[in-house]
Amino acid sequence: MPRALVTTGMELEYDTFGSPDDPTLLLVMGFTAQMTAWDDTFCRMLADGGFHVVRFDNRDCGLSTKLDGQQVDLGELMTAVFSGQPVPAVPYTLSDMAADAIGLLDHLGIEQAHIMGASMGGMIVQTMAIEHPTRVRSLISVMSMPGEPDVGQPAPEVAAVLLSPPATDRQGYIDESPKWMVWQSKKHRDEQKTKDNAAASFDRSFYPEGGPRQMAAIYASGARTEGLQQLDVPTLVIHGRDDTLITPSGGLRTAELIPGAHLLLVADMGHDMPEPLWPLFVDSIHGHLRRAG
Repeated sequence: MPRALVTTGMELEYDTFGSPDDPTLLLVMGFTAQMTAWDDTFCRMLADGGFHVVRFDNRDCGLSTKLDGQQVDLGELMTAVFSGQPVPAVPYTLSDMAADAIGLLDHLGIEQAHIMGASMGGMIVQTMAIEHPTRVRSLISVMSMPGEPDVGQPAPEVAAVLLSPPATDRQGYIDESPKWMVWQSKKHRDEQKTKDNAAASFDRSFYPEGGPRQMAAIYASGARTEGLQQLDVPTLVIHGRDDTLITPSGGLRTAELIPGAHLLLVADMGHDMPEPLWPLFVDSIHGHLRRAG
């Protein structure tokens, strides 16, 4: 797969689907998730609608640049955030991750793109739209939130799973992966598929050290309330009614803040994009992109 050295100094692993002559849809994945979490078949379905689909590994994840050894104290950071105290310095913020994505567009010679992000990726694309508005043709925020501390917060038992250190050996990592089903779509959970995905992810790049730095970027970046209220970009917000990791209030508030945003609340969707729902997602995304285009 190709790599891009972008202006932020990061090397980003990426690949593409469809013709570069078609309008570009940039996909941004979430917390610790590699670009392959955007399934190949799903990407091809999006590209088959006449779009040039680009996906990439965020910094500190997958095969992109990793900031080895840079430490963060999440306890200190979160205490500061929730008590209104000055936020300590962090290795990078969501603005830096948004700039990475803009740098990838620069590398590819793409002046303007549709952008879609899932979970933390939704936070990144929101930041891209706020800070780089001329580069954004339309915005799709999936199972995400605006950064306000009183919306979208996970259920305590779900947060505990998210923040628990993973097993460091391959088999242990695979064996414990069914615990992730706590935030997956209730109707479409599949333990074997979860284990298969865990094995593929481990084999491609197992890098738990990046997790705390990405989490620090989320919390240190604060709320995007004012920026989202000022957006003037066609926006689609997709959220699952069964999401327990970023609860539906996160999507509802995002759609409320962005002028003219369309909200798609999906039954039987948790904090994932299960294959049985792909036709719904693709149809909604294609419709949004064509209206925006």
